[in-house]
Amino acid sequence: MSDFFSLLAHWRPRLIAVAAAAADGDGAHDVQHLHRVWRVAQQLLTEYPEADGLVVLAACYLHDLVNLPKDDPRRGQASRLAAQQARGVLAEAGFPVERLDAVAHAIEAHSFSAGIPPRSLEARIVQDADRMDALGAVGLARMFYTAGRMGSALAHADDPLALRRPADDRAYSLDHIEVKLATLPALMNTAAARRLGEQRVAWLREFRGVFVAEWGSGSTDGFAAEQAGRFAED
Repeated sequence: MSDFFSLLAHWRPRLIAVAAAAADGDGAHDVQHLHRVWRVAQQLLTEYPEADGLVVLAACYLHDLVNLPKDDPRRGQASRLAAQQARGVLAEAGFPVERLDAVAHAIEAHSFSAGIPPRSLEARIVQDADRMDALGAVGLARMFYTAGRMGSALAHADDPLALRRPADDRAYSLDHIEVKLATLPALMNTAAARRLGEQRVAWLREFRGVFVAEWGSGSTDGFAAEQAGRFAED
């Protein structure tokens, strides 16, 4: 076991260096994101000790080697391109050859937009850990950060809860909570990730309620409406 932890300790700084060199300035997919994904993955590994931790480690840190914007038409290909690049980098660095296929698959399958089913336990853990970072307080910050980069509005002026219109998370960032984020816990592969995901979605919905209460409505000013009613009565 000590040899295994030594192996992780040997490879982690090397993987971080590779990821940092490939960083493109996207604050939602920076090295801190990779650290958080690995931290959640470690929690999941404690419940699934049969998983190969070195495969999970490598996939956690290299899954965003190719990071395309969410509105890029090639977005669905990013994880495959990242897997190809990771395979080459790892082979050149002397990573265990017998683990390369497993790392590549975990990277390919992590992406929501790629739609590749995870076939291995390691891929399921990496996918769950990456999706977890879209939830909770940090996930919320990443959501608004990404929306700002895409030029989306914070919320619809008059109907922030999408009660009288189709939800559109490309146009309105707040819509993304229900359109995508709230669906993630049910899509988690592991029971531990589902439990944590449900807790984080509950927090997001609490935030959404507070946000809407403060947001008000572009067409309704409570004070102005009250005064208009009084004048109408006069």
